[in-house]
Amino acid sequence: MEMVGRVGFWGAIALAMMWLVPAAFAQTPNEPQAEGCPRLVSQGPARIIPAVVNADELALTFVGHATFLMETPAGLTVATDYNDYVKPSLVPNVVTMNRAHSTHYTNRPDPGIRTVLRGWNPEGGPASHDVTIGDMRIRNIVTNIRDWQGGTDVAGNSIFVFEATQICVAHLGHLHHELTDEHIKQIGRVDVALVPVDGSYTLSTPQMFKVVQQIAPQLVIPMHYFSQSTLSRFLDLAREQYPVEFSQTPTVVLSRAMLPIRTKVLVLPGR
Repeated sequence: MEMVGRVGFWGAIALAMMWLVPAAFAQTPNEPQAEGCPRLVSQGPARIIPAVVNADELALTFVGHATFLMETPAGLTVATDYNDYVKPSLVPNVVTMNRAHSTHYTNRPDPGIRTVLRGWNPEGGPASHDVTIGDMRIRNIVTNIRDWQGGTDVAGNSIFVFEATQICVAHLGHLHHELTDEHIKQIGRVDVALVPVDGSYTLSTPQMFKVVQQIAPQLVIPMHYFSQSTLSRFLDLAREQYPVEFSQTPTVVLSRAMLPIRTKVLVLPGR
């Protein structure tokens, strides 16, 4: 799969405006006027996810930016923060979205997508999802985001938790604040945390590292970073407590047996 080339954020917005068309089941979010992200994703190698995983495995591929593709033993495919610019080569069965920026959602999801789960409620109030689709359970924990005026859009985004093959994966989305005890209780046990480490558009590096410590996953996978130096700032802090490993491929096959006893950071190629 070809990765999207480096795209300026405002260029992407302009392109989206030209392409925007209504979809029968798409709902237009009341998008908060948050700060923009400078880049989406750099060019990278082909992104390939295994066609088959064993009964106790979950395949996870970093597509780029904040988008991951998961595949279960039953063949269910799920993409996170699905958008118009960074997307997997296949049409997933299920997608989740957040709305901090248009690089985290789309108003025109592919009609082949069976289930669209938005991390906000277009009709107001918090989004509420707890569904089992095939061999995966997907649920959300609502969080707040900043608006254009520097205020707070309550329940504007979600952390999504994916449970399959006894593996719990938490995608932190575009998290704008540290977590409360109630958030931690709702999230529950986390084996793998997909963590935005941009250091400014979401949380500062120390704040995001504190969130990682709050969640206490066995595996931390960084995402949502825009340069090697940004990633390095997070890794330098992480190395004070955790081992850091670099993968040569964007796909990792998760199982209970492969999870480290002690928390480890795993960097998948791409951004």
